Amino acid sequence: MMSLLEKLLSSGPVVTDGAWGTQLQARGLAPGECPDAWNLTHPDLVEQVARAYVEAGSQVILSNTFGASSLSLARHGLDAKAAEINRAGAAISKRAAAGKALVFASIGPSGKMLMSGEVTEDELHASFAQQAQALKEGGADALVIETMADLTEAKIALAAAKTSGLPVVACVVFDSGKNKDRTMMGNTPEQAATELTEAGADVVGANCGVGIAAYVPICKRLKANTDKPVWIKANAGLPEVVEGRTTWKTTPEEFASYAPALVEAGASFLGGCCGTRPEFIAATLKALGR
Repeated sequence: MMSLLEKLLSSGPVVTDGAWGTQLQARGLAPGECPDAWNLTHPDLVEQVARAYVEAGSQVILSNTFGASSLSLARHGLDAKAAEINRAGAAISKRAAAGKALVFASIGPSGKMLMSGEVTEDELHASFAQQAQALKEGGADALVIETMADLTEAKIALAAAKTSGLPVVACVVFDSGKNKDRTMMGNTPEQAATELTEAGADVVGANCGVGIAAYVPICKRLKANTDKPVWIKANAGLPEVVEGRTTWKTTPEEFASYAPALVEAGASFLGGCCGTRPEFIAATLKALGR
């Protein structure tokens, strides 16, 4: 019997979704407000975001749970509601997917620094394992560990997520160093791909970053160092503040023009991160001839 990932990838590269945070802000999320709490307080607006991506053609959508580990929620005094927020987040995406897309639920960084002793490895593992289990209970088909700047934290999150029994995508962010091809901790794509593969990731990849053009060579380097599918979800360039509002200048068509090059570089999953919208997903599908 084909695995979930084999079945999904059997018809070629998979187009995922775009940004969530900026889409929630467009629906009224205030600066500094906890986006994940909206799973309980504004589930209808969260579902609007998910459904917009499904309608744009996303084959995989994420969930509004990027900052929903208990460690991350503690900053908002919501750590006791972690399981409830994650279950709701996965369920909202599952409902919006309506059988037309799969839900790869989002797990983001804890916001705590291992190096400085703010958190222990055991505390990280426990927090991520709780999140992964709640996302599974909410109906997630797979999990995505994303925007990890610390490869050690990414591997702890991966080990914790694997306890759920679901397939796990593990992504780091490359936005540092002279060529913007290192993680904040100085890890290269080669190191990330090798270590995440050895740690048991079902898919390895990169998200966020400084724009989609920079992720074409990075994708190639990831692919050369893993036998797993590669996931790329790049930003719409770097944000600019115009009249007090954060904006991105990259157009959907400009963003999508890199999709064929990413597929050639080895990407099996393509989507967008900060600043991308459903229009970017529709344009990506068009660029791939869908």
